[in-house]
Amino acid sequence: MTAAAESTALLDGRFARELAELAVPWQAEEAPNPELLVLNTRLAQDLGLDPGYLRSPEGVRMLAGNHVPAGATPVAQAYAGHQFGSYSPLLGDGRALLLGELTDSNGRLVDLHLKGSGRTPFARAGDGRAVVGPMLREYLVSEAMHALRIPTTRSLAVVATGRQVRRDGMLPGAVLARVASSHLRVGSFQYARATENFDLLKRLADHAISRHYPHAADADNPYLALYASVVSAQAELVARWMLIGFVHGVMNTDNMTISGETIDYGPCAFLDSFNPAAVYSSIDVSGRYAYANQPVLAEWNLARLAEAMLPLIDGDQEKAVAPAVEVLGGFRRQYSEAWSKGMKAKLGLAPAGGEEAEDAASALVDDVIALLKDGPVDYTLFFRNLGKAARGNPRPVRGMVLDLAAFDGWVQRWQAMNPDAELMDSVNPAYIPRNHLVEEALTAATGGDIAPLQRLLEAVTDPFTERSGLERYAEGAPEDFGNYMTFCGT
Repeated sequence: MTAAAESTALLDGRFARELAELAVPWQAEEAPNPELLVLNTRLAQDLGLDPGYLRSPEGVRMLAGNHVPAGATPVAQAYAGHQFGSYSPLLGDGRALLLGELTDSNGRLVDLHLKGSGRTPFARAGDGRAVVGPMLREYLVSEAMHALRIPTTRSLAVVATGRQVRRDGMLPGAVLARVASSHLRVGSFQYARATENFDLLKRLADHAISRHYPHAADADNPYLALYASVVSAQAELVARWMLIGFVHGVMNTDNMTISGETIDYGPCAFLDSFNPAAVYSSIDVSGRYAYANQPVLAEWNLARLAEAMLPLIDGDQEKAVAPAVEVLGGFRRQYSEAWSKGMKAKLGLAPAGGEEAEDAASALVDDVIALLKDGPVDYTLFFRNLGKAARGNPRPVRGMVLDLAAFDGWVQRWQAMNPDAELMDSVNPAYIPRNHLVEEALTAATGGDIAPLQRLLEAVTDPFTERSGLERYAEGAPEDFGNYMTFCGT
């Protein structure tokens, strides 16, 4: 078998077969001059794809959607969603296509999906295209999130199309090839429910159970067990966002996965100075998706999922409400437990024995958040420098806070609990996609220089190991960087 055949014969069309009502067969827009900008070689190998083939002219055309492998049926997926709280009954993949599914080296079924591949029937007024900067942002940030051990979609490649795309000005176009456990969303269930087609809703839920939560099939109420699994996965996911200082920026229900993976890195960013009210998205004028609001909005989205699933949970929907509400009621507890456990690890505090020790650790967490709120403290650098304090050098972190007396008192209590510096360094990254570095890299790449992006990728895809020569990637934003704003790229 040729390298080309080996690289393309594994694509399946399970979603399109099982859920045809949610799949519109479609073809990508022809890219006039496709050029590979970045390829995730290790991910390609994990997917059983030949990186050499993907770099070939035919492989690049496949990554742009213009060479369709034999047996593959690209489809645009239909879904609904609440966008900034307002319900839209029909959204769907306006500029994206599901090429099909692959089985990775661990035997997992994953989606291969294109973003920016041109208009589809769901495009509405959009042109269906994407540009180099936002597609490289998703590549960079999603791979950083993976390295930070946060569940996420992955990025396989970005291909420049050779076409200029009109935004505020003319920008070079691009297509992102993305990998996900699936692209099932809360909005997928909302769409199926709105069709009043119970068979479709049931098949969608069965598909989700099979792909993500097979244990739910053995429960007394498999669909309630599915819902509970999604609630748990999202509680854990959002806790991890909060712990690392990640702001998603557009937590609409069509951007919340059933799998519990982070998806759609549009106007996302990472905290510089700690600020619960931080908003980086240009379109979030009300602050709905501010950093501190993310757990509340995740819970709100999960309530919308419950509404869509009620007919599955019980044939009598009135009887379905109580068990669904009970499951949703566990979200805050699960989120709080995950966040509290994570914060204690960030402070180097292993699970303590006894109620008194646990109370002392919880008080340290509460008080360190108060210290961070008291002034402009770089969130990532604070915890990394705190690891140095655990090794006997408190000066770097002490120099970051305003209230020295409060900090000194806190440090004394903290050090009395024998914090584990190695544990701290294993969860507090030295390198994240800092906003000023991301913008620097994307500006250079848009102008044709990919080298700054490659250097930043080198840092953030091994985030916990400090290396000589990467000092600037661990530093906070320069004072003249100003208030950061991101744009979704459509």
